[in-house]
Amino acid sequence: MAENSGKHIVIVGGGAAGISVASDLMRHFNQSEITITIIEPSEKHYYQPAFTLVGAGVCTLGKTRREEQGLIPRGVKWIKEHAIGFDPDNNTVKLVSGNSLPYDYLVVCPGLELNWEKIAGVKETLGKNGVCSNYSKDYVEYTWECLQQLAPDAKALFTQPPLPFKCPGAPQKIAYLAADHLRKKGILEQCSLSFLTHGAAMFAVPLFAKELAKVAERYGIHVYFQHNLIAVDGENKKATFEIVGGDRQGDKITMDFDMLHITPPQSPPAAVKSSPLANEAGYVDLNQNTLQHTKYTNVFGLGDAGSTPNSKTAAAVRKQAPVVVKNLLALIKGGSLDEGYDGYASCPLTTAYGKVIMAEFIYGGKVTPTFPLDPRKERSSYWWIKTTGLPMMYWNYMLKGYEWFFDHNTDYVEPTS
Repeated sequence: MAENSGKHIVIVGGGAAGISVASDLMRHFNQSEITITIIEPSEKHYYQPAFTLVGAGVCTLGKTRREEQGLIPRGVKWIKEHAIGFDPDNNTVKLVSGNSLPYDYLVVCPGLELNWEKIAGVKETLGKNGVCSNYSKDYVEYTWECLQQLAPDAKALFTQPPLPFKCPGAPQKIAYLAADHLRKKGILEQCSLSFLTHGAAMFAVPLFAKELAKVAERYGIHVYFQHNLIAVDGENKKATFEIVGGDRQGDKITMDFDMLHITPPQSPPAAVKSSPLANEAGYVDLNQNTLQHTKYTNVFGLGDAGSTPNSKTAAAVRKQAPVVVKNLLALIKGGSLDEGYDGYASCPLTTAYGKVIMAEFIYGGKVTPTFPLDPRKERSSYWWIKTTGLPMMYWNYMLKGYEWFFDHNTDYVEPTS
């Protein structure tokens, strides 16, 4: 039996991050060397990057869904419960059943929770009265229903909360697809579309922010910066925003709507926020390059609940997972930690049906395109990547633990014009 027989790796979260790490680990160990347990309460697994396409009528929700059981690697134990507490000083995770699960190594990747309750009135009206969201499997199909019902003189609002939240491009992706849908119906000029964001720019990376501002202008979308949604009156179809910057900071405005697409505020689960693993903001406190916890050396994290200052996307997880696995190997078998995660994230920005800007970047907002093409340009080939190539990579490679992926160009020099 191997020297490290009996080492127990517990993974909290069976989403993209947890399944990818578990699958990759099983390629490096046999079952006589380690035991792997995934704690995940959900029986269904969704490819969430496709929710934008579901909300725009491009694909069905069913195509984004698979059984969790079929994704968990053979030999990995699945505990179908919530983790409700962490005791890293004693190397245990507390389960909702009341049991405590011991571990030698812990990987924390539970994702983020949608905090609908932080917007007054939303829980009472979500899924009716024209109030929809692509951020939930329960309401994403209603987005397409709302979009189809828009008629001449309709008012559609698209909101974006304070960062961080998952897939930061998604709030405006659906705005562009909605505008293109109305353009194809011949009624765009008769409708009023508005994008209201808590932020001070269209996108965190200036190169792409400039291009997205042009896209919004092309469609005639009214953009309101530093406007945060605080309340919704669904029956009367009114949305109230607080201005969070500038001379009018603190003022509140109310706008009418026929369709309101909401991106909810988001945060790590309460079990993470209240644990010794969390930083002041409630995220798992990680070294941004090694993904090791800053205090507990046998704890790693990745995905949306991590403190690393990258854009929270599935593409980020795709680059994080191999680093976590390499560093677990280094701890278990000996060796130095890999500082290989550079903050990479990718956001395929759907600017029209059949057109995408492929935004790729690392820490500091440095643009790092995979392909030797001008990353500012909308391309139909990127639409194929978004709708077909990336889902194929997700299900057939990423979740199965293959570490082969395209490299991004960290030497790319941004154009000056």
